[in-house]
Amino acid sequence: MRPYSVFLSLAFGAIAAAAPNFSGEWKMNAAKSDFGGMPAPESVTRSIKHADPSLEIKTYQKGAAGEVTSELKYSTDGKPATNTVRGMEAKGTARWEGDTLVIESWLTVQSMEIKSKEVWSLSDGGKTLTIRNHVSIPQQGEYDTRLVLEKQ
Repeated sequence: MRPYSVFLSLAFGAIAAAAPNFSGEWKMNAAKSDFGGMPAPESVTRSIKHADPSLEIKTYQKGAAGEVTSELKYSTDGKPATNTVRGMEAKGTARWEGDTLVIESWLTVQSMEIKSKEVWSLSDGGKTLTIRNHVSIPQQGEYDTRLVLEKQ
């Protein structure tokens, strides 16, 4: 094999293996989302800035409990992150599993550790972001949700 063909092979392999980019303005598709028996919010919008390994997420949610905004930052290389959620310290990590992003976080509320495992994936040519979330709350059980967001 010629040296330049080895280089091209490696270069195209790196491009093909590039992780998805979640950057953009996103809006919930309520009809495709499922909140696992929990009350569904009226609306959810997310502004995501993603330049691997940096991931910044700004979320606005409106529902029966009122309006909630949050700003979270993660490093997709698995480094621990600390964020503030509703005035409480939340810890978490983000890491790639193939072409999906897995964000695991935990938060202690009234001596109970609430755990969340989100799995992010893109489809429809990068126009649809699906976030599957498994939540575990001691003494209350576990449930799964699916948030489907469309790029604006």
